[in-house]
Amino acid sequence: MKYAFVFGTSAFIVPNGVISYADGENIKQVLRIQSIYHDTQPNSFLSVDLNIKDDKGNQLILAGSNREFGSLFKVESHRDSVKVYKDDGSLLIHVHQLDDESAMSLEHNITAEFEENMPLAVIRITGDFMVEDVHVIAENEKLYVNDDGYATSALAGNHLRFTANGIDL
Repeated sequence: MKYAFVFGTSAFIVPNGVISYADGENIKQVLRIQSIYHDTQPNSFLSVDLNIKDDKGNQLILAGSNREFGSLFKVESHRDSVKVYKDDGSLLIHVHQLDDESAMSLEHNITAEFEENMPLAVIRITGDFMVEDVHVIAENEKLYVNDDGYATSALAGNHLRFTANGIDL
Protein backbone atom coordinates (compact mmCIF):
# COMPACT_ATOMS: atom_id res chain seq x y z
CA MET A 1 0.00 0.00 0.00
CA LYS A 2 1.62 3.22 -1.14
CA TYR A 3 1.16 6.56 0.57
CA ALA A 4 1.83 10.05 -0.78
CA PHE A 5 3.04 12.67 1.67
CA VAL A 6 2.58 16.24 0.41
CA PHE A 7 4.65 19.05 1.94
CA GLY A 8 4.05 22.40 0.27
CA THR A 9 4.14 21.72 -3.48
CA SER A 10 6.27 18.58 -3.15
CA ALA A 11 4.93 15.03 -2.97
CA PHE A 12 6.86 11.99 -1.82
CA ILE A 13 5.36 8.58 -2.61
CA VAL A 14 6.55 5.65 -0.53
CA PRO A 15 5.42 2.04 -0.06
CA ASN A 16 4.32 2.55 3.55
CA GLY A 17 2.77 5.20 5.76
CA VAL A 18 5.97 5.98 7.67
CA ILE A 19 8.23 9.01 7.86
CA SER A 20 11.47 8.54 9.76
CA TYR A 21 14.64 10.31 10.79
CA ALA A 22 18.06 8.92 9.99
CA ASP A 23 21.36 9.85 11.57
CA GLY A 24 23.96 7.51 10.13
CA GLU A 25 23.03 3.99 11.23
CA ASN A 26 20.26 5.12 13.59
CA ILE A 27 16.72 5.31 12.21
CA LYS A 28 13.85 6.67 14.31
CA GLN A 29 10.16 6.69 13.39
CA VAL A 30 8.69 10.20 13.27
CA LEU A 31 5.20 9.60 11.86
CA ARG A 32 3.22 6.44 11.16
CA ILE A 33 -0.22 6.27 9.62
CA GLN A 34 -2.18 3.80 11.77
CA SER A 35 -5.46 4.09 9.86
CA ILE A 36 -7.02 6.26 7.19
CA TYR A 37 -10.46 7.70 6.65
CA HIS A 38 -12.74 6.04 4.07
CA ASP A 39 -15.83 8.00 3.07
CA THR A 40 -17.68 4.71 2.51
CA GLN A 41 -16.95 3.57 6.08
CA PRO A 42 -18.55 6.00 8.53
CA ASN A 43 -16.59 4.75 11.57
CA SER A 44 -13.18 5.09 9.91
CA PHE A 45 -10.80 7.94 10.74
CA LEU A 46 -7.22 9.11 10.24
CA SER A 47 -5.05 7.90 13.10
CA VAL A 48 -1.35 8.65 13.46
CA ASP A 49 1.62 7.98 15.71
CA LEU A 50 3.88 11.01 15.94
CA ASN A 51 7.19 11.85 17.65
CA ILE A 52 8.36 15.45 17.09
CA LYS A 53 9.46 18.55 19.02
CA ASP A 54 8.67 22.23 18.90
CA ASP A 55 11.38 24.84 18.28
CA LYS A 56 12.04 25.05 22.04
CA GLY A 57 12.79 21.32 22.32
CA ASN A 58 9.48 20.33 23.93
CA GLN A 59 8.66 16.80 22.83
CA LEU A 60 5.27 15.59 21.59
CA ILE A 61 4.40 11.91 21.27
CA LEU A 62 1.06 10.80 19.86
CA ALA A 63 -0.12 7.19 19.77
CA GLY A 64 -3.19 6.62 17.64
CA SER A 65 -3.69 10.43 17.49
CA ASN A 66 -3.87 10.58 21.29
CA ARG A 67 -1.29 12.48 23.31
CA GLU A 68 1.08 10.14 25.13
CA PHE A 69 3.66 12.77 26.07
CA GLY A 70 3.74 16.55 25.77
CA SER A 71 1.27 18.31 28.06
CA LEU A 72 2.10 21.73 26.54
CA PHE A 73 0.29 20.83 23.33
CA LYS A 74 -3.38 20.81 22.35
CA VAL A 75 -4.44 17.98 20.01
CA GLU A 76 -7.53 18.20 17.80
CA SER A 77 -8.57 15.07 15.90
CA HIS A 78 -11.20 14.90 13.20
CA ARG A 79 -12.13 12.08 10.86
CA ASP A 80 -9.54 13.13 8.25
CA SER A 81 -7.04 15.25 10.18
CA VAL A 82 -4.96 15.69 13.29
CA LYS A 83 -3.87 19.18 14.36
CA VAL A 84 -1.46 19.95 17.16
CA TYR A 85 -1.11 23.44 18.61
CA LYS A 86 1.69 24.86 20.76
CA ASP A 87 0.91 26.41 24.14
CA ASP A 88 0.83 29.87 22.49
CA GLY A 89 -1.93 28.71 20.11
CA SER A 90 0.25 28.54 16.99
CA LEU A 91 0.22 25.44 14.81
CA LEU A 92 2.91 22.83 15.44
CA ILE A 93 1.72 20.30 12.85
CA HIS A 94 -1.36 19.46 10.81
CA VAL A 95 -1.64 15.98 9.28
CA HIS A 96 -4.54 16.00 6.82
CA GLN A 97 -5.77 13.20 4.58
CA LEU A 98 -6.89 14.75 1.30
CA ASP A 99 -10.04 13.53 -0.40
CA ASP A 100 -9.67 12.27 -3.98
CA GLU A 101 -10.91 15.51 -5.54
CA SER A 102 -8.49 17.66 -3.54
CA ALA A 103 -5.58 15.31 -4.23
CA MET A 104 -6.25 15.31 -7.97
CA SER A 105 -6.47 19.13 -8.05
CA LEU A 106 -2.81 19.47 -7.07
CA GLU A 107 -0.26 20.44 -9.70
CA HIS A 108 -0.11 18.27 -12.82
CA ASN A 109 3.37 16.85 -12.17
CA ILE A 110 2.15 15.60 -8.78
CA THR A 111 -1.12 14.11 -10.06
CA ALA A 112 0.77 12.42 -12.90
CA GLU A 113 2.94 10.69 -10.29
CA PHE A 114 -0.21 9.71 -8.35
CA GLU A 115 -1.64 8.14 -11.51
CA GLU A 116 1.60 6.22 -12.03
CA ASN A 117 2.00 5.02 -8.44
CA MET A 118 -1.64 4.83 -7.24
CA PRO A 119 -1.20 5.75 -3.55
CA LEU A 120 -3.79 4.46 -1.10
CA ALA A 121 -3.96 7.86 0.61
CA VAL A 122 -2.59 11.36 0.07
CA ILE A 123 -1.51 12.99 3.33
CA ARG A 124 -0.75 16.74 3.42
CA ILE A 125 1.52 17.87 6.25
CA THR A 126 1.91 21.50 7.27
CA GLY A 127 3.56 23.05 10.29
CA ASP A 128 6.79 24.22 11.89
CA PHE A 129 8.43 21.47 13.94
CA MET A 130 11.66 19.71 14.77
CA VAL A 131 12.60 16.13 13.94
CA GLU A 132 15.57 15.56 16.25
CA ASP A 133 18.00 18.29 15.08
CA VAL A 134 16.26 18.85 11.73
CA HIS A 135 13.98 21.91 11.44
CA VAL A 136 10.99 21.33 9.15
CA ILE A 137 8.75 24.14 7.92
CA ALA A 138 5.95 22.97 5.64
CA GLU A 139 3.76 25.70 4.21
CA ASN A 140 1.18 25.70 1.43
CA GLU A 141 3.79 26.56 -1.20
CA LYS A 142 7.17 25.44 0.18
CA LEU A 143 8.94 22.84 2.23
CA TYR A 144 12.06 23.87 4.14
CA VAL A 145 14.34 21.31 5.75
CA ASN A 146 17.12 23.06 7.68
CA ASP A 147 16.67 26.16 5.46
CA ASP A 148 16.94 24.16 2.21
CA GLY A 149 13.82 24.74 0.11
CA TYR A 150 11.90 22.15 -1.89
CA ALA A 151 9.18 23.10 -4.37
CA THR A 152 7.07 21.59 -7.12
CA SER A 153 8.41 18.08 -7.21
CA ALA A 154 6.89 14.63 -7.16
CA LEU A 155 9.21 11.79 -6.25
CA ALA A 156 8.73 8.12 -5.49
CA GLY A 157 11.11 6.11 -3.36
CA ASN A 158 11.58 3.23 -0.94
CA HIS A 159 11.23 5.34 2.23
CA LEU A 160 10.87 8.94 3.36
CA ARG A 161 13.52 10.07 5.83
CA PHE A 162 14.57 13.41 7.20
CA THR A 163 18.32 13.74 7.63
CA ALA A 164 20.69 16.57 8.50
CA ASN A 165 21.28 16.85 4.73
CA GLY A 166 17.61 17.10 3.78
CA ILE A 167 15.28 14.39 2.53
CA ASP A 168 16.31 10.84 1.70
CA LEU A 169 14.06 8.67 -0.45
